[in-house]
Amino acid sequence: MENLQELEQQAINAAINNQWDDAIKLNEKIIKKDKKNLDAYLRLGFAFMQKGNLKKAKQSYNKAKKIQPENYIIEKNLEKIKVLEAKKNKPYSTSTLSPYAFLDIPGKTKSVNLVNCGQKNVLAGLSIGQEVFLNLKKRKIEVRTKNKEYIGYLPDDISKRLTILIKAGSFFKCYIKEAELKEVVIFIKEEIRGKKVNRYAPFPINNNFTSNININDEVQESDSEEISDSDLEKLAESIINEEKEEYIDYEINEENEETED
Repeated sequence: MENLQELEQQAINAAINNQWDDAIKLNEKIIKKDKKNLDAYLRLGFAFMQKGNLKKAKQSYNKAKKIQPENYIIEKNLEKIKVLEAKKNKPYSTSTLSPYAFLDIPGKTKSVNLVNCGQKNVLAGLSIGQEVFLNLKKRKIEVRTKNKEYIGYLPDDISKRLTILIKAGSFFKCYIKEAELKEVVIFIKEEIRGKKVNRYAPFPINNNFTSNININDEVQESDSEEISDSDLEKLAESIINEEKEEYIDYEINEENEETED
C-alpha cells in the first residue's frame, strides 16, 4: 500500500506534468488518509481550476479555509473563482507541458513581469503553460491571448530589445508562467534567430550557468555573445533606413505604374 509521502510526490509530479485527472485522484486519496492535509486541498482546488470545474475548486478551497482561515493563497484563488463565475468564464485549457517547459536556457529565455495588466476577468482565466502572443505596437509590445484579449505590456527595455530583434528576423514564443489577478509573469523563448543577429543572444547570458541536462540537445554551450546597447542602436538604425528605402521604392513603383497606365 502506498504511504502518504509517496502519494504526495505522485500528486506533485502529476501537477508538474499537467496531468490534472491523475492529480485529482491522487489528492483525493491523500485526503481520505488525512482529512486535514492543507496542501492536498490546495493542490486539489488548483487541479479542478485547471479542468474548468469551478464548483469543485471552490469546495476544495473552502475546505482548506476551514483548516487555515488566514491563508493568503486560499483567499487569492477564491477571489479568482468569484471573478470567473461573475463573467461565466473558465480557465483556458492547456496541453500537457513537459516538466522542462520553463527550463532556463542562458541567452535564449527570460521570465518577464508584465506591466499595465489587463482586466481581472481576462487574467483570472489564464492558465500556466498557456501560449500567448506578442503584438508589436509603435513604441511597445503588448501581450494578448489567442482570442486577442489584452493581458499586459512588456516593460520598456524588453519591448525595445524584442522589437528590434523581431524586425531583424528573430521569432519568440511566450507562455504564461504565473498568473494572478494583478500580476502576470510570462516565459519568453527564442525559437528562431534572425540572420542579422545570428551571433547575438537575445537575453543576458549567465556565465556561471552549469547544467548536465540535455533536452533534445537544446541546452548546450553556446558561442553567442550578448548584444550591447550600442549594437542594438546600430541595428535599429539600419532597420529604419531599410524600411525607408522600401517605402521610397514602393512610391516609385506606384508612380511608374500610373505613368504606364
